[in-house]
Amino acid sequence: MLEPRDHVAIAVSGGKDSITLLSILSKLSSRFPLTKLTAVTVDEGISGYREEAVELASKYARSFGIQHQTISFEELYGQSLDDFLRAKQGERLTACAYCGVWRRKAINLLAKKVGATKIATAHNLDDIVQTFLLNLFEGDTERFVRFSPVLKDPRGLFMPRIKPLCQIPEREVALYGFTNDLEFQSASCPYMTEALRNELRSIVNRLETAHPGIAYSAYRSMIKLRNLAEPGLPHQTLQLCQACGEPSTFSLCEACRMVGISISPTGNLP
Repeated sequence: MLEPRDHVAIAVSGGKDSITLLSILSKLSSRFPLTKLTAVTVDEGISGYREEAVELASKYARSFGIQHQTISFEELYGQSLDDFLRAKQGERLTACAYCGVWRRKAINLLAKKVGATKIATAHNLDDIVQTFLLNLFEGDTERFVRFSPVLKDPRGLFMPRIKPLCQIPEREVALYGFTNDLEFQSASCPYMTEALRNELRSIVNRLETAHPGIAYSAYRSMIKLRNLAEPGLPHQTLQLCQACGEPSTFSLCEACRMVGISISPTGNLP
């Protein structure tokens, strides 16, 4: 996942997983002085929730001596997530459907802005298994193949992404944070109940309690199935999004299509 001369953009949301990842990578980087770290945070514009998280991300980046950069949905897409969802009342997808796509694009743009060579996200074992099941239930083979602990684009159009906590259960990530006196975001996202992931989280937790180790079994199955599915995935031709210039399989990338062409983000960060 990591090489001595990497410049890693760490996606820091302010939650327990990302603050823990920031702490661990800052300790590792002290042993590899050629490695550079930059914390990147996306402010989605969720009132009463994101403010605390951005403050914590900034606080811990400073305490670890790591540069911190932020970008908001409002800067990038012209409006906050709250404002967008209010405008789409009654005719929208779940909040997570928009947020996930827009946040991934924002992180990628911010990582390119700071000159990173890789993006590190704090997905833990529970996150990985939940996403595996989501993609399985929805029959989304493309996302199933793309969701890998180490994702590299052989065409070089997308920045490599790594998930260093991918085999660490959520409870152990939390335990590490508590034993190291790390402070985490206290509020929960007000939109989390809309997502199917929330139900899957409860199901996987119950299964893990009744059958310890089942999450690891599911993870190993995911890796095996991914390796089988990848060669059969049709080759996709990428082009540049006409609105923002980011790689896309269509004339408009998914993020721009969701926002709407009338808002047309430029893709240029302030």
